[in-house]
Amino acid sequence: MITDMDEPTITAPFAQPFSDVQVRILLAAEKLFAENGIDGASMREIAVAAEQRNPFAAQYHFESREGLIRAVFAYRMGQLEEMRGRMLDRAEQEGRLEDPRSILEIIYLPQAALVDREGNHSYANFLCQYLLREKSTWFGDFGTPLPPVLVRLLALLRKCLSHLSDATAQRRLVSSSLVFLHFLSVYGGSGGNPARGETFEFRLSDTLRQIEMATCMPIEENPPLHLLDELRALNQVQPA
Repeated sequence: MITDMDEPTITAPFAQPFSDVQVRILLAAEKLFAENGIDGASMREIAVAAEQRNPFAAQYHFESREGLIRAVFAYRMGQLEEMRGRMLDRAEQEGRLEDPRSILEIIYLPQAALVDREGNHSYANFLCQYLLREKSTWFGDFGTPLPPVLVRLLALLRKCLSHLSDATAQRRLVSSSLVFLHFLSVYGGSGGNPARGETFEFRLSDTLRQIEMATCMPIEENPPLHLLDELRALNQVQPA
């Protein structure tokens, strides 16, 4: 796993290289955003958590909260891109590029390798907070350019989902992302719920299978027509 103890300088075609001080600040931001919500941590609190003497260090290096958010994405995307690239090369050598499960594993599994110093998946929690905050309807809409390996993976996955419209494919992919991020936040960290007889490997595999089934299943030919009627009836009896 890549932890906060292993912090190489990331240089990617879509991101600037980050200094040691900048990495310290953006990782502190990631952790506080994950714990308190993206709007729940002040820039001063982030500077203090990053052990900076200057209380305006976050503004100095990243200008604004949104700039800091983009920096977290760029930094983590650099790490994810490297891991996904290695997995994609193996899948291509083994002839698995038309297998949706393989593509989904390459997209999601590297996120499980990103843990903080306490062994928790702060980036997963941060990303989940971001998707809910922005009400994202398009996978990869993070305010920064997508790296080339991820772009290729999404194109390969889209071919596997040729039976779906763009809107349906995107909705399912965003929903599946939230499922996986929630799984990592709740079950993947050092403070997660007890295993209850399940190993992490089993839970991880089962969650990926759940995502595969939900993402790839065919469109329902005759969807039930009563759902909106039921919803309207429920709304009518809600207390004021």
